[in-house]
Amino acid sequence: MSHLKKRGISQYGQVATSSEVAYASPHRLVQMLMEGALDKMAAAKGFIQRKDMGQKSRHISWALSIINGLRGALDLESGGDIARNLDDLYEYMGRRLMTANSSNDPEILDEVASLLTEIKLAWDALPDEVKQLPQEKISPAVGA
Repeated sequence: MSHLKKRGISQYGQVATSSEVAYASPHRLVQMLMEGALDKMAAAKGFIQRKDMGQKSRHISWALSIINGLRGALDLESGGDIARNLDDLYEYMGRRLMTANSSNDPEILDEVASLLTEIKLAWDALPDEVKQLPQEKISPAVGA
């Protein structure tokens, strides 16, 4: 595939993602963030296998930024035990991602992806009527 075609496909994907973000519910935005972090970890694992350490670091950093964003959105004041437990789990994931980056260990990426997948499965399982509520009413654990 030519460079020009790849660039066009990439730009189309960015526009499609931007459009989805613009019209997404707060619930869907959290799903998209989780999906993005999982995608970045999977890509980083591939870069480790191909020994492309620059791209590995870039993708792990990107995943870490997303997880820190999810952590920053927690409402620790009114979220109770759920928010505190998620905060601890996101903090642990961040530490593990930094270790994966420094040690080039794809198994650590698998561990973090597994943890995030569990959270995402619970988020995905919310009933449809809850998914349509404003973010602050979905869960006190996640602030607006």
